[in-house]
Amino acid sequence: MQRRKFVMLFGGAAATCSILSPLAAHAQQPTMPVVGFLSSRSPGESDAVASAFRQGLAEAGYVVGQNVAVEYRWAEGRYERLPALAAELVGLKVSAIFAAGGPPSALAAKKATSTIPVIFSAADDPVGIGLVTSLSRPGGNVTGMSNFNSTLIAKRLELLHELVPSARVIAYLANPANPSKRLEIKTVQEAAQTLGIDLQVVDASNDQEVEAAFAGLAELHAGAIIVAGEPYFDSRRAAIVALAAKHAVPASYSWRDNVALGGLLSYGTNLTDSYRNAAVYCGRVLKGEKPADLPIMQPTKFEMTLNLKTAKALGLTIPPALLTGADEVIE
Repeated sequence: MQRRKFVMLFGGAAATCSILSPLAAHAQQPTMPVVGFLSSRSPGESDAVASAFRQGLAEAGYVVGQNVAVEYRWAEGRYERLPALAAELVGLKVSAIFAAGGPPSALAAKKATSTIPVIFSAADDPVGIGLVTSLSRPGGNVTGMSNFNSTLIAKRLELLHELVPSARVIAYLANPANPSKRLEIKTVQEAAQTLGIDLQVVDASNDQEVEAAFAGLAELHAGAIIVAGEPYFDSRRAAIVALAAKHAVPASYSWRDNVALGGLLSYGTNLTDSYRNAAVYCGRVLKGEKPADLPIMQPTKFEMTLNLKTAKALGLTIPPALLTGADEVIE
């Protein structure tokens, strides 16, 4: 009898161990890291760049849903929402924050945390706006991708001048809420002075102001307009292209996406490449590298896109040199 009791007790203990051991093993498995995706832009117009972000993570060894999770937060062009959205991600204790949509989201993330790594997708003059201390040694918890946007504005003005040589007055649509505005205006004004163009800066930070800006171009005698490449305008891309068509004004943009929707001309960096490269950095940070040791990446690919249909509707003849120099011509 005593022996039978011993066997039964031993068998029960073994069964208990066999039940508990898988649970214990499961509990010891590492938790899947979570990346906070903080964007100044809108989800509806960000499919391509969001896909590039996931591609970059995959190149670094992280597949969304398998070994990494993503929490998305979209400001939809309303920069005042960014601090609260960044605070939400910090409260979730994410492993890293991917700041998408230019300086507004990057600065909001930097202000929200000094410990969680922040990787920005594209920011103009990251040293000048206070994101990092230097390009080669960022320092702190922030790194990412520069986009040369302010530097490229001079080239965009030059291209627009070639396309519309009769325009002696050109407007520049800027968002005063964007920290990069000061540098952009300085650069484009210097370029305009060199070309003998009267540059008129028009500010807009909401839908009503954007509509008023286009409606007021005739009063300014502006023969063309440059639209700043910035997140709020990106989130209203279709509406802005439609306004340019409505007022029959030649318009230049930073991104190909605007031209694909009917815009006339774009010149700038490849945004999807910027997101993908920055996401690779994000993956490296998840593996343990420190943002302070990862130099700010700089773009090497610049693209010019022209829309022949839009040029024809505006009565413009595209110079042969522009046609041959374009990376893409949309017909």
